[in-house]
Amino acid sequence: MSSKINKTVMPRAIVVDYDVITPYGLGLDPCWNGLLNGKTAIGKINRINTENFITNNAAIIKGFDPNLDDSLVMQICKKLFSFRKPLIPEDASLFLSTTTGEIDLLEKDVLDGKENAERSNLKNLLYKIEKLTGVRENSGVLVSAACASSTVAIAKAATMISNGEIDCALVVACDCVSEFVFSGFSALMALSDNMARPFDKNRNGLSLGEAAGYILLMSEERAKKEARNSLGEVVGWGFSSDAYHMTGPSPDGSGLVAAIENALAKSELSVDEIGCISAHGTGTKYNDAMEIKAFKSVFRNKEIPAFSIKGGTGHTLAAAGLLETVIALKCMDEKIILPTVNFSEPDDDCEGDWISPEKRILSHVKYTLKVNAGFGGINAALILKHI
Repeated sequence: MSSKINKTVMPRAIVVDYDVITPYGLGLDPCWNGLLNGKTAIGKINRINTENFITNNAAIIKGFDPNLDDSLVMQICKKLFSFRKPLIPEDASLFLSTTTGEIDLLEKDVLDGKENAERSNLKNLLYKIEKLTGVRENSGVLVSAACASSTVAIAKAATMISNGEIDCALVVACDCVSEFVFSGFSALMALSDNMARPFDKNRNGLSLGEAAGYILLMSEERAKKEARNSLGEVVGWGFSSDAYHMTGPSPDGSGLVAAIENALAKSELSVDEIGCISAHGTGTKYNDAMEIKAFKSVFRNKEIPAFSIKGGTGHTLAAAGLLETVIALKCMDEKIILPTVNFSEPDDDCEGDWISPEKRILSHVKYTLKVNAGFGGINAALILKHI
């Protein structure tokens, strides 16, 4: 961990750098432009044999070989950090979020008759990411909280900065589409037989995706000292666990409501100050209905423009929250609400101006709400400020 700083004034958690790699390509721009133009990266895959599954569609990053010695997430992360490593301070505190990590290594070992689970132990991935990014070894924190993992990791990093425990945090998120992941979601009957249609009346499941990304957070004092860019601020965060079901969310949205209200309380903001919502929006019947109910409850039926990117990127699991946070910051900077890709017809819950298939102008918005919900009833919310 980095040196402690003055705690008399609560430090602000400033986003000073970020980058992503997605099925659209390396960097934020290909992803942003694809989503802005309503294009999906979901399509047929040949990485694994899908003939016995519900679908053969997913959003994968091209150019990576599952037969190499490196796991898929390490191949992806090496590409991500190939040009970004010099921007990362060596004393940054690492927060790594993933759900299955290098599970494809276990797949290979099982198929080879080795059944060596240790190779895919998440602590090994944490060590590899420490080496890859150049931060101090044995100082990282692993956050694995289902599909809310990177949102929780960002909040944990912001908490430690605001408490004066650290002044620089590197949050890294990564997950890949492997046979293990694909077969698991297929067995749960959670996959769309075509592609995800978040909040649409005809939605019938999610589409898997993969991505990796990072966000570099600093205290305002350190960011100014190093003349870093101020790309946004994390001003509020909240969590809850509704414990309703192992995989399904509480249908009344009460768990997500609690997380959002906790984030609002932390930020000392009112609901009227939130101008946009970056939704979880998986494209499953239950998740999307739950989210809209939660939004209506918190915002007292006032329609706040919201969007989901998962019709374009697929559900990138632990990387979803981080990717969506970066996109939300970009939305505020560009003053645009992205279209929800593959959305065309609202159901009864979603009628009105909550979701749109068209881009919308985001004027005079200073704060965006970012939410994620994960298996086990995990709910997480961030409030992001435009600087």
